[in-house]
Amino acid sequence: MSWIDATYHVRSTAAAIEGRAQALAVEQSIEMPVAAVRDAWIRDEVLGRVIAVEPLAGDLYRVRIGLAAATVGADAGQLLNMLYGNSSLHDDVTLEDFTLPPETEAALGHGPRIGLADLRRRVDAGRRALTCSALKPQGLPPAGLAELAGAFAQGGIDYIKDDHGLAEQAYSPFAARIAACAAAVRSAAGISGHATRYAPSLSGSLDAARTQLNLMREEGLDTAVVAPMILGVSNVQLLARDYPDIAFLAHPSLAGAARIAPYCLAKLLRLIGMDGLIFPNHGGRFGYSEQTCLGIADAARAPWAGHAPAVPIPAGGMSVERVPEMLDFYGDDVMLLIGGNLLAEGARLSAATAAFVETVARYSGTKADG
Repeated sequence: MSWIDATYHVRSTAAAIEGRAQALAVEQSIEMPVAAVRDAWIRDEVLGRVIAVEPLAGDLYRVRIGLAAATVGADAGQLLNMLYGNSSLHDDVTLEDFTLPPETEAALGHGPRIGLADLRRRVDAGRRALTCSALKPQGLPPAGLAELAGAFAQGGIDYIKDDHGLAEQAYSPFAARIAACAAAVRSAAGISGHATRYAPSLSGSLDAARTQLNLMREEGLDTAVVAPMILGVSNVQLLARDYPDIAFLAHPSLAGAARIAPYCLAKLLRLIGMDGLIFPNHGGRFGYSEQTCLGIADAARAPWAGHAPAVPIPAGGMSVERVPEMLDFYGDDVMLLIGGNLLAEGARLSAATAAFVETVARYSGTKADG
């Protein structure tokens, strides 16, 4: 039997931690009194086992649990369930990390199909950092969003994504929105000479997401935004497998609702095929620390046998003025996403975007193509 090595942080007293760790192993495996299990094979090969308990600071402990890989199969959602399903309801437990046996890892996914290298190649970026912005606010009709998309593309930006709140709404239906935005980007790219990519946001059921991806292909689009915690990691895993020509950028919406370490979730999303990982950068609208942001970036692009690097995409209230600082912090293997700071420029949006692109190109050491 193969075992998953799961790591948790648990708050407990010193006197109670051993029992708490044993209870965690049972909760995340058989979920019933061990004494009531009559089958020796289940006790030996399915029941979770405590690997180690290590004190951290104060009342916090690192607990490693062995979980039977056979309980997971090839389903990313079931992996999350076995790692943290019931124990996410305990407010003293955080899922910190996991290590999979090779056969389980291979069954779950093969990492990004497009990844950092091809995201660069698609926009002729060389080795420089990538640039990105977002279409917003909510409520704009397709023509209004297309006008913004065209202005961004005229400024030579690499990727333009839908705001994650854009869905199948009466004021901006998906099909009409992507047709208008794709046409605007094509027209502007013909003028700028830069191969800007437009990434619509997928929403709804799995069937709806498939329909949206097929409409994207008809428009010649090859990048999509998904929110795995909304759409479901199993569904996102399936889409990444079935649409290998599409680059998927994962949005973190609802990712903070469970006590899963952000870098742990980033690791899972890379495994199941996400090509880019959007996350809130430190010093912006959200409270992530520098250490957490580096952990996410490492999970996205650190060497991992058999898996291409994904691109980390720090976002969330960033400004052009912070570009040098962010490139110093993350290096060139990154996509910088600046939205509201550019949109606030109004009629100067194209010029402000061009200045953003130029700043990124200058500070990442390679002049932008086009």
